[in-house]
Amino acid sequence: MHLRFDIGASSLPEALKARLLALRDQRVSADGVVVIKAQRHRSLELNRADALARLHELIARAAEVPKPRRPTRPTRASQRRRVEGKVQRGQIKALRGRVGTE
Repeated sequence: MHLRFDIGASSLPEALKARLLALRDQRVSADGVVVIKAQRHRSLELNRADALARLHELIARAAEVPKPRRPTRPTRASQRRRVEGKVQRGQIKALRGRVGTE
């Protein structure tokens, strides 16, 4: 059973339509149609219910508004630890040279 859902012709809010179209999902075609293939069960009714449940899950996943990221800066202590680690690593590498006869 194939379930086809045209995102553009639906009565969903425009923001939700845009998020559905922006999904990186192979079930959403280039012209904005969601195609869900259901063949888990032997009966058409169960396959239809399965396809509708998967469509509802896809729409619910797109309905979640992502939380905006707040840019943060590294703390002064973390910057100092990073530089100290680099200095320590440089000292270890400096000891790898040839042993002199001095």
